Amino acid sequence: MNSTLSLNRPVRNYTLGSFKNPKLIEARPSRHQLRSHLIDFSKLKWFGNVNSRTGSSVQQQLRDYSCESRRITSRRIRVSSNDAQFGSFPNKGGAESSSFAEFITSERVKVVAMLALSLALCNADRVVMSVAIVPLSLAHGWSRSFSGIVQSSFLWGYLISPIAGGTLVDYYGGKAVMACGVALWSLATFLTPWAAENSLLALLFARAMLGVAEGVALPCMNNMIARWFPSTERARAVAMAMAGFQLGNAIGLTLSPILMSQGGIFGPFVIFGLCGFLWVLVWLSATSSTPDRSPQISKYELDYIMNKRQKSHAVESKPKTKMIPPFRRLLSKMPTWSLIVANAMHSWGFFVILSWMPIYFNSVHHVDLRQAAWFSAVPWCMMALTGYLAGLWSDTLIRNGTSITLTRKIMQSIGFVGPAVALVGLTAAKTPSTASAWLSLAVGLKAFSHCGFLVNLQEIAPHYSGVLHGLSNTAGTFAAIIGTVGAGFFVELVGSFQGFLLLTSLLYFLAALFYIKFSTGERVNFDESGQYHSHHINT
Repeated sequence: MNSTLSLNRPVRNYTLGSFKNPKLIEARPSRHQLRSHLIDFSKLKWFGNVNSRTGSSVQQQLRDYSCESRRITSRRIRVSSNDAQFGSFPNKGGAESSSFAEFITSERVKVVAMLALSLALCNADRVVMSVAIVPLSLAHGWSRSFSGIVQSSFLWGYLISPIAGGTLVDYYGGKAVMACGVALWSLATFLTPWAAENSLLALLFARAMLGVAEGVALPCMNNMIARWFPSTERARAVAMAMAGFQLGNAIGLTLSPILMSQGGIFGPFVIFGLCGFLWVLVWLSATSSTPDRSPQISKYELDYIMNKRQKSHAVESKPKTKMIPPFRRLLSKMPTWSLIVANAMHSWGFFVILSWMPIYFNSVHHVDLRQAAWFSAVPWCMMALTGYLAGLWSDTLIRNGTSITLTRKIMQSIGFVGPAVALVGLTAAKTPSTASAWLSLAVGLKAFSHCGFLVNLQEIAPHYSGVLHGLSNTAGTFAAIIGTVGAGFFVELVGSFQGFLLLTSLLYFLAALFYIKFSTGERVNFDESGQYHSHHINT
């Protein structure tokens, strides 16, 4: 028997009232209704006269569809555990802040953790030759000068790749270029034993290819962090990634002798090469080039990143960068030169300490470095720790209202003036333990530079951060070669390591003054000719 349908009890979050139109079922939302977009009303059927049996069918259909909507919602929107604190959905303006619990468990931290691992492999693959060169020299009868040529072959490749690699990063994105870079340098590392056994030219080529591939690592890191992190978190993110870079020194220097004792001279090359291939597989399958392409990211985190990005003129807000960047305009602005000078000085100090300090301690303080393997690792572990603390402080300053320009200048001043003072103290040290403390302080304070010029690359030119990093890295490689080679000639002419350390200290002071004078935290317009233009990026 046909009759008008009237269901008084609610079905899930909906109540079916009487029909104003006999051919249409009208669903009126209750006070606790789900969001309207969860119900697709096109799925409701058109009915003529409805009997009670049909009413039960409609009720069951709505009940099933409501459950299905909830299942779809739970799959499509993975709300993070921190959403309970900020509300399940962001406010009108989007999420404005992020707690430490949300930050450390977020998708963007997974990305920066993968970057840190890649940079650790980058440095481990680089320094393993400095350990293996001694037995290789003995086995092949190489002189000290020729051993230096073998070690420097890495810099030949590293000198030519940063600019080209940075351009590729700006055009294709950090994910793809980083995967190619790690795969290539892992292959070069893996094949080094075969090259050393078969041909000297093959060995030199393998080491040069390692340098070519590793030249893209830091531009890729900068590109990925610029895409994934808002400006208030970038210093912390760079510090986390660079902590892996510094720990790679410690890992390579401490694990290589152990692996050599178990697997022969070439054990570390094979193990580190295989680790690189494994990293590439995880990187390609578990990360995305941008947050909005990530299937794992929570809605809260995506809203938070996108909201902050809109305020800071994100990379993705502009069409794809030109394949050939405007080098002339890039080099016509003084903020670019402040970054080039800062990177050059940073690399000078880094490679001088990495290459000559063990010999300094051996010749000046008569320390037997074979019995003190920890000595090579402690300063780099200190750098990793202080770098992260510097990142936290830098981001806190910006969140509390300090301008980005002033924050970067503070960080860079500490990163250069601190090591300058510490190196003066090192020259006056009378005991090995005192000298070791001064060296650890110098290396530790250098990490503040990562929150200065290294983050600044993303801020003044988010669309050209890769090529800018390449330009400054090339200058840094030149400075590293001059500093490393020049230290030997300086010591031979003057007869004192202390004199070269004082020269390095003076250069640190001058570089700090140059950066303070010409750097900026504002976005520089490199797409228009003419005088200096900038846009504020802090809100």
